[in-house]
Amino acid sequence: MKEKFTRWDPVDHLHTETNQVAYLNACLEEDPGDGSLVRAALGDIARARGMSSVSRAAGISREGLYRALATDGNPEFATVMRVMRALGFHLRAA
Repeated sequence: MKEKFTRWDPVDHLHTETNQVAYLNACLEEDPGDGSLVRAALGDIARARGMSSVSRAAGISREGLYRALATDGNPEFATVMRVMRALGFHLRAA
């Protein structure tokens, strides 16, 4: 019997705000310092909520949001903050 593999997508597990917050917090803790995990988490959460609605709330074009949160994207800090606010998240230091 041949094994069948499917690609794992975190969006399939981000149906609730509780799951989204836990995912973002885990990525904030585990990020290697270059923002790659945080950027990926924001992109996954935005996809789970709908990129069009998040881009409208953030005041960024949908294409611009995809580019900023792509694997090779390098969003400005202001863009990250706009996306976080659009998602209803707050950045705090502890």
